[in-house]
Amino acid sequence: MVFLVEFNVLRPDPGLIVWTILIFGLFWFLMAKFAFKPIAEALKTRENDIKSALDEADHARKQMAKLKSENEAILQEARQERSKIIKEANDLKNSIIKEAKDKAKDEANKILTSATLEIENQKKAALTEVKNQVGSMAVQIAEKILKKELSNSPEQTNFVHTLVDEMNLN
Repeated sequence: MVFLVEFNVLRPDPGLIVWTILIFGLFWFLMAKFAFKPIAEALKTRENDIKSALDEADHARKQMAKLKSENEAILQEARQERSKIIKEANDLKNSIIKEAKDKAKDEANKILTSATLEIENQKKAALTEVKNQVGSMAVQIAEKILKKELSNSPEQTNFVHTLVDEMNLN
């Protein structure tokens, strides 16, 4: 005799239900003992790692923002320092140029004053020499006239004319 058991989804066999429940209970027990705990620990570890990575990323983002603001402040300070140095250099340049111009003016005035004084001294010396020469010539003429006057009167007139002609030539 062959038993034909008809399988019906709505009415399962009681033996199948018992074996299904027993196998499912055994599977559940083994999973709880060996798989659920490690899986839960792995998930907890992964959650902690992700949370730690997010915290580190947030901390790094805050540090980057802080460094960026510090860099901007340092850059602004460097720009101000550069402007200050350029202004000081320009002021120093203008001061040196003004000082050089003033020294050149003073030196030119000294040279001009010295040259004027030298010209004046040379002029006085030349006038003195001319006066000395004219005086010497007058004395010589007077001496010659006196010598001639004592000797001869018509000759004296000729002699004076000769002397005047000589003076005109010089």
